[in-house]
Amino acid sequence: MKIAKNTVVTVDYKLSDAQGNLIEESSQPMVYLHGGYEGTLPKIEEALDGKEVGYHIELQVEPDDAFGEYDSNLVKIEARNRLPTPLEVGMQFEGTPDGEDDDEQALVFTVTDIADDKVVLDGNHPLAGIALRFDLTVGDVREATDEEIVHQHVHGAHGHGHHDDEDDESADEFRSHPIH
Repeated sequence: MKIAKNTVVTVDYKLSDAQGNLIEESSQPMVYLHGGYEGTLPKIEEALDGKEVGYHIELQVEPDDAFGEYDSNLVKIEARNRLPTPLEVGMQFEGTPDGEDDDEQALVFTVTDIADDKVVLDGNHPLAGIALRFDLTVGDVREATDEEIVHQHVHGAHGHGHHDDEDDESADEFRSHPIH
């Protein structure tokens, strides 16, 4: 079966920077609903469209087509007493770039530095400003179910399960999600 709109695609991947330094290697494959549902980068969808199981590609994606350029305006310095304790580098908080406007889209800010009474928060995606190299191998392609198409994401193994009990620890891990 060929990859086309409304197919579920399973891809093993390695992610490196443009210099070949490994950033991430899949321990489980990426599974996404193909066809513009924001389950993966548009450049990956474009490269895989029409391909079949076993297809392999090495693909470089520039920052503008991945997580954007690094924006120094998304770096904030906040008073340490405005954030919860304990506080450590790597913690993440949701907020708006200016902190006041309710109409602004919330971003995830990562604590990148802590000094005495100040904390540096960075709202850029960790991979912003980096050209990325993907080593992709298609492992499976299947027709999406009607429910997956309506919900615009994969269900089942490595997808998103809908359960009445949200605390059910046996629920499928959500692996296909918007990345923009």
